[in-house]
Amino acid sequence: MALAVMLLNGASFHGGCCRHKVLLSLLGPLLSNSKLYSSYRRPGAEPEKKLSWQNADFSFKKGIDHLKTQLSLLKKETQDYLRGPGGHPLSQHLLEQTKVLWQFRSQEDLNKWVISSDVEIGGKSKVYIKLGRNNQAALLYGTLNTEAPRDGETKYSGYCSMRSRPAVGSFNRKKYYDWSNFNSLYLRVRGDGRPWMVNIYTDPYFSHQKDDLYSYFMFTRGGPYWEEIKIPFSKFFFSSRGRVQDNQHPVWLDKASFLTLGFTIGDKVDGPFQLEIDFIGLLNDRAHREEFAYETYDKNTPV
Repeated sequence: MALAVMLLNGASFHGGCCRHKVLLSLLGPLLSNSKLYSSYRRPGAEPEKKLSWQNADFSFKKGIDHLKTQLSLLKKETQDYLRGPGGHPLSQHLLEQTKVLWQFRSQEDLNKWVISSDVEIGGKSKVYIKLGRNNQAALLYGTLNTEAPRDGETKYSGYCSMRSRPAVGSFNRKKYYDWSNFNSLYLRVRGDGRPWMVNIYTDPYFSHQKDDLYSYFMFTRGGPYWEEIKIPFSKFFFSSRGRVQDNQHPVWLDKASFLTLGFTIGDKVDGPFQLEIDFIGLLNDRAHREEFAYETYDKNTPV
């Protein structure tokens, strides 16, 4: 175990960026309580004085159990890959018209999602998630508060969000979704009449792209009835750090880009909100022929 500590010190303090990532993937289960990456810290707050590895729980038995689990996952992934796309035969994949990505029937389904609010920046909004009536939906509820924190830096506040956890494969490898066989996002929800933003987060190739996302609006009508919402991917617009970009392009639906899906409320109206989600799926709408809903511009217009 002392050797593992020495390796972590060497990777963290001697500039070994790539080695750091490799060690993190191997020792991930042993570092459940540690924070190897710097998280957001409110202005004026003191940084943690403990080193990252001092909170680590080094257990040989836990490491062996984790290795067995990862090897079994790798075996299943290999079998699915040999069987066909998504673990299904190629003929079934080509004829697939609909696909359910997430449905909410148990606490395990809820654990695939994380919630956040402006509390992270000192705000006062509150958000919660639980199973709905008869365990047939996810109930996202809370209170929106647009009062900005008095830290001298933050000017705006008032948002709550729900975001899916990034899918990971064996040995903590990134696992991408392939939505290229579909052209629309399909949801069954019941809201309170407040508008939401549906966000698709992508995996960036470069560090300056980490805040890039594709968004579109979801309007709920309120009332006791469920509604089925279809959002074509051609409607999603590209933004970065909250600003809509002039250079627009469609969402890349292959395995090279998609990472997570999220819902955000920030309509600047103080008060309670709630949103029930039955399932989130994909739809291949043959009647939808639009490739992209927005104009595209050349950066350098020829004279």
